[in-house]
Amino acid sequence: MRLRACIAILLFISGCAATEPITKEPAARGRRIANLQRAAALPWRDDGQCVVREASQPWPVLVERCYPALDHDRVEFHDTTGRCTVASADAATIGLGFCVLAAPEIALGAVIVLGVVVVAVAIKEEWDAYELRHLYPEEAGASRGRMAASREAVAKRKPELEPEPAGKDWKPPVPPVPVDRTRRASCEPVPVPHAGEDNAHNECADKFPPNRYPGNDVLVNGKRFDALQVGVRVLWEIKTHQFDTYSDFLRDRVIEEQVEELQKDRAIAEACGYDFIVGVSSAAHKAALVREDPRLNVVVTGCNR
Repeated sequence: MRLRACIAILLFISGCAATEPITKEPAARGRRIANLQRAAALPWRDDGQCVVREASQPWPVLVERCYPALDHDRVEFHDTTGRCTVASADAATIGLGFCVLAAPEIALGAVIVLGVVVVAVAIKEEWDAYELRHLYPEEAGASRGRMAASREAVAKRKPELEPEPAGKDWKPPVPPVPVDRTRRASCEPVPVPHAGEDNAHNECADKFPPNRYPGNDVLVNGKRFDALQVGVRVLWEIKTHQFDTYSDFLRDRVIEEQVEELQKDRAIAEACGYDFIVGVSSAAHKAALVREDPRLNVVVTGCNR
């Protein structure tokens, strides 16, 4: 109860943001891999299982849900900006750490880890799987070439590194992704198995638009979209966040991250001649997105987690 109360206090403090970034998240890799990289530098008591489960969420949401799994005995938090300080002694002990860690960018010296951090097992496995799934054909070939002593050895290992269809009834067959020397993928839609393990999200993406390729995301111009609508050139991004349950602080952070992401997605879709629609679970989520960017085409799906 003490932890929950302190976190609740922090969620309503609007000034909880750092101004000096340690690193900038690589935009091309997306939120999930960026969150995994960020969390890999911290010690976790559950081997990183919570982080992997919540990695697709905005960073403040991930911190809110996984903060109890952090090894607090090995982490020191310092409010270097002075924006997370609160009057309550209990909140200063527990909530201040949450506030510092949840900041969009962590200030230099704000989080100090005691001892050497070994990347949590679950995070390492998810990270490796993500990297393998997202290797372009020429990247995979280069990696195998560096590891092989001869062309014959590369040829023998090549089939082992290519992902297999997930399930006997997997369809449709995935055509090769044309990539030029700049590694800019084609505008041709290519079905690829859903990247995440969020079943409720994937079910919504398959059934609501509805998805031309059930069970698959769609790769267009190097970007994974949640669905390509049947019969029309419309790409969808599905959000199943429980937005109505978030505090004002979390709502602001989530909308800030999502609008930036969705604007990039829209630009990619439009450059390839597709319309772009965002599906959200509630009217409140839709209103917040449209208020931030009136050009976004947002539809309420009613899908629940």
